[in-house]
Amino acid sequence: MNIAPAEIEGLLGDHPAVAEVAVVGYPDAILGEKCCAFVVPAPGTQVTLDDLVAHLRSLEVASFKLPERLELVDTLPRNPVGKVLRRELRATLVTEQS
Repeated sequence: MNIAPAEIEGLLGDHPAVAEVAVVGYPDAILGEKCCAFVVPAPGTQVTLDDLVAHLRSLEVASFKLPERLELVDTLPRNPVGKVLRRELRATLVTEQS
């Protein structure tokens, strides 16, 4: 199944505890890829994977689109134009699993 990261990012961005979000796929032996959400929490808030999944379920998002992993970060890596560098985010997941 293909998941459009922008769709999930838009929905997660509406969560009050999320300041910024980027969704990337990471390798999985069975499914091919799983979904990870990199989140910059809003100031003074805490966010968990369960919070985000509950938010998406309340919006009736299909189960296969739900993130299975959450990485909390201070900032998202961006290029000079401001585009999120997903490749860098994905690389951190691959190295963590090795």
